[in-house]
Amino acid sequence: MAEVDYYEVLGVERTASEKEISTAYRKAAMKYHPDRNPGDEEAVAKFKLCAEAFEVLNDKEKRSIYDRYGKAGLDGAGVGGGFQDVGDIFGAFGDMFGGFGDMFGSFFGGGGGARVQRGADVQCAVTLDLREAAKGAKKEIRFRRREVCPTCEGSGARPGTKPETCRFCGGRGRVQQSTGVFSIQTVCPKCGGRGTTIAEPCADCRGSGLKATEVVREILVPAGVDAGTRLRLQGEGERSPNGGPAGDCYVFVQIKRHPLFRREGQDLICQIPIGYAQAALGAEIEAPTLDGPEKIKIAPGTQNGDLVRLKGRGMPTPRRNAVGDLIVQFYIETPTKLTPEHEAVLRKLAEIEGDAVTPQRKSFCSKLKDFFDDLFADDKDEKKSGEEKTKENEKDGDD
Repeated sequence: MAEVDYYEVLGVERTASEKEISTAYRKAAMKYHPDRNPGDEEAVAKFKLCAEAFEVLNDKEKRSIYDRYGKAGLDGAGVGGGFQDVGDIFGAFGDMFGGFGDMFGSFFGGGGGARVQRGADVQCAVTLDLREAAKGAKKEIRFRRREVCPTCEGSGARPGTKPETCRFCGGRGRVQQSTGVFSIQTVCPKCGGRGTTIAEPCADCRGSGLKATEVVREILVPAGVDAGTRLRLQGEGERSPNGGPAGDCYVFVQIKRHPLFRREGQDLICQIPIGYAQAALGAEIEAPTLDGPEKIKIAPGTQNGDLVRLKGRGMPTPRRNAVGDLIVQFYIETPTKLTPEHEAVLRKLAEIEGDAVTPQRKSFCSKLKDFFDDLFADDKDEKKSGEEKTKENEKDGDD
């Protein structure tokens, strides 16, 4: 089955603005809502698909991943999903319908009652070393979220009492204000949209119905993640205070600094010191990789800063069958402490190089010789000129 195109679902171009996407979603949601199409399972499926498309295209990060890698990219990054039922959709996007809220809410069987609220999102961090980031890892994370209070069972009221219907909004959770021919609905200022008020709050949760709890989870971090990558755990956020869908937990990836490798995109850079003799004569050495040591050759005449590229020894690309390279950069290390034997050899080498200099050095020496020749020539001209003037003066005196 061909993958569904979210842009086609909403009937917009791939260059559509956020406003155009929101407008298209509103129209589609009204068209395919189950209450407007009773008994039509195909309409329900289209309604859910439109909400799924809007959830992705209305989020800059998700849209960017989708544009590059498609739905498989969203699933690989842990930000895919969709909605299980229409109630989840209303909890997530109901507020965007503004003045249409009462009508839209009635479609969900709410009858103008209090709207359910989606739970808040939470976040935490997970720290990996470079090898874990390259290979993927199973990690334990800890974060805090508000769970349903066990004392009041989420009602927010002191045990033995119960919430009362809000008298200000009549339990609807919203109030309607008329301005001329227009009617605007807003959240009830008395109950905050819950439709109920609490005379005697629960002492443990202070009337919120939720209590902070530490949560421990085990997650699978995909191979190739980079620092700053955000992983989404759907439904692991805070619980809704009135039966709506739970929020999400966002896990931000941090990567420890490695003592040998520097990361540039999907490539790894490793600087290796070599001696003068190895650079001049060539050698075979062992270079470190994330999978262990690997032998590489130093070509004779290697210069400071020269590179050797090891294909496929870098970082994998998430959601794609591609791996970066390991780039070994050589730098010639000058010894600071010499043994007598070492010093003697280097002095002999210096004498040899003085007789058979490199082209660059010969060029410099040639320029140096020309400079001194010109300088001495100028001195000779000045001396000759002075001697001629002295002879002329002597001749004038004899006359």
